[in-house]
Amino acid sequence: MRRFALILAFLTGSTATHAAEMLDEEGILAALMDREVLYESGARQDFRPSMRTLYTSGRPSWGYWAIRDDQYCSKWPPSDIWACYDIERLENGIRFIGFGGDIIDGTYSN
Repeated sequence: MRRFALILAFLTGSTATHAAEMLDEEGILAALMDREVLYESGARQDFRPSMRTLYTSGRPSWGYWAIRDDQYCSKWPPSDIWACYDIERLENGIRFIGFGGDIIDGTYSN
């Protein structure tokens, strides 16, 4: 019985740590607006209310962000192509999910 309880506790705990909520337009705004996200690579990204974004990984890079069809979208000059991602809320941050299923997790610095 004790072994069953330990297995159940492990399974319940592991499910809770991977829980994610897909965000809509309102949720994406709340998750990103005026926030800074830190990535595992050491890069950081600041999402400004002006819909500008500053990505820093060694050197700063300014881009634009928007929300379209319940997705986070960004473009980085000189390109005029928007790349869009689904956004999930994680326990301690957010997850960007690309068109091909690529996943990038970030945690909040503030």
